[in-house]
Amino acid sequence: MLLDLQLTGRPDEALASARELTEAGAAGLFTFEGPHDVFLPLAAVAGRVDTDLMTNVAIAMPRSPVHLAHAAWDLQLMSRGRFRLGLGSQIKPHIEKRYGATWSPPAARMREIVGAVKAILTAWQEGTPLEFRGEHTTHTLMPPTFVPGPNPYGVPPVLLGALGPLMTRTAAEVADGLLVMPFHSHRHIQERTMPAVAEGLALAGRSAEDFAVLPQAILAMGGAEDEILTARAAVRGLLAFYGSTPAYRSVLDIEGWGELQPQLNALSKLGDVAAMMALVTDDMVDTLAVVGTPEECAAELLRRFGAFADRVCCYFPGYHAPPDQVAALAVALANGAG
Repeated sequence: MLLDLQLTGRPDEALASARELTEAGAAGLFTFEGPHDVFLPLAAVAGRVDTDLMTNVAIAMPRSPVHLAHAAWDLQLMSRGRFRLGLGSQIKPHIEKRYGATWSPPAARMREIVGAVKAILTAWQEGTPLEFRGEHTTHTLMPPTFVPGPNPYGVPPVLLGALGPLMTRTAAEVADGLLVMPFHSHRHIQERTMPAVAEGLALAGRSAEDFAVLPQAILAMGGAEDEILTARAAVRGLLAFYGSTPAYRSVLDIEGWGELQPQLNALSKLGDVAAMMALVTDDMVDTLAVVGTPEECAAELLRRFGAFADRVCCYFPGYHAPPDQVAALAVALANGAG
């Protein structure tokens, strides 16, 4: 299994980070929509490190499909064919109050955005007229002045991030792959995610061989017990934040912890992070994250995802994983954890 790792969001630090992660064994690097632009760090390293690149994810609703297509085309060129455009929807308060954009039911909206981006990229690649008409976005004008022409490395894949069954089915119907959101459990993947993927592929008449499933995992990793305890504490805070989000309750529900979601949500509105973290038990950390030494983490990642994925996106929230431990994780994954 190949290892993808999160690239620092600061574009001025991206190249040094990319080189460190690549030397440690990363096969791919991804960015997420955080305090910095999601595309600029990838542009800073594209073609300068020997690794795949991906947005994981770029928030699509506030952006025009034309803007997304241009960024994807250029990064595919700069990376010499090693870019994947990962898109996501975000929740209503962020779309309306942080981005100042218009909200609409996300699965239907994302279906259109993915279709529009792919239609634009195809029109550029094949030189065909652009003709995409949807409820939320329409693209029928693309004069030659604005056409970059065919990309010498082909059209980049367009992936869709999802958690719930509706968005997961949508991804399997219209996207080139699914980015499994990091807040999940093994049971949720098996009982909710993969059946929804199968349903979406069947609806579209597609084969599983033509669709990539890229899981993400939150790791609490360390080389010794004290390091693992430090990592667990950092991960506990992230799990409390994710668990406070109503859209993520389904993960807690399937494990019997659904009643914690409104409690976490209420505490989040008070800003009581310590109380939120106190509600996240050790069992929850072990179930929702991947915990242990690099070798133990690799074994657990293979157990959870090995049946359907050939690469995994890992990140280490709130703590620094030393390069030697990252390298040990990459080796163990590549060797099937021994």
